[in-house]
Amino acid sequence: MKHSFLKNRELVLVLLSVMGLQVMPVSSQQAVPDSLVRERLGFIRNALESGKPRASLWWNGWLIGYGAATIGQAAVGMTAEDQRTRQDMALGAATTGLGVIGQLLYPMTPSSAPGLLSGISETTPGERSEKLAAAEDLLRKSAAREREGRSWQTHAITGLVNLGGGLVTWLGFKRSIWDGVGYFVLNTAITEAQIWTQPTRAVRDEEEYIRRRAGGRTDGLTHKIHVSFGIVPGGIGITAGF
Repeated sequence: MKHSFLKNRELVLVLLSVMGLQVMPVSSQQAVPDSLVRERLGFIRNALESGKPRASLWWNGWLIGYGAATIGQAAVGMTAEDQRTRQDMALGAATTGLGVIGQLLYPMTPSSAPGLLSGISETTPGERSEKLAAAEDLLRKSAAREREGRSWQTHAITGLVNLGGGLVTWLGFKRSIWDGVGYFVLNTAITEAQIWTQPTRAVRDEEEYIRRRAGGRTDGLTHKIHVSFGIVPGGIGITAGF
């Protein structure tokens, strides 16, 4: 079987040689002029650097806020004398503690992306092509992180946490149903504020970059196949770009 495959491969190579055809694959980034690579890199670099301040402010602000609320409620709960206050503070600290965990588990990619991009060398055309690929990936991930932060799944998860806290207040602490509703409404207002204040700069920048790169197409950063023909020593050259 292996011998047959080798014979077929040799036959194909002989036929191509007879026909004078030379196939030269070229990567998509190599096919892009260096001036265009520089332009695209500049756009993404400026976009990521412009989006970093607000992304960092949002992430750090909510992390500090949740952290302070957790510590404060835990301290009040441990020193309170009446049971109702201890229960409320314990539940509140647990809820805001989940907020802290959420911030730590899902950092804002737009905050770290500029630093990651700046650490990649771009002294040669080849390095700039590789850096452009990395820059596109960072922009894509930044936009995906922002979309995820405002997705229906995020609303659903926070809603379930708040609903659980309301049920604990009502049934677990044996309060009135209105106490449970009050807990749910208050914490839903906080989590929805967190969701809707999250920046979306990277989403808009990615869409703009796609329009510039693909001439108005908005179907993603896809790679197209380009085939061109030319005369080379010994025959016809076929250049394929992916």
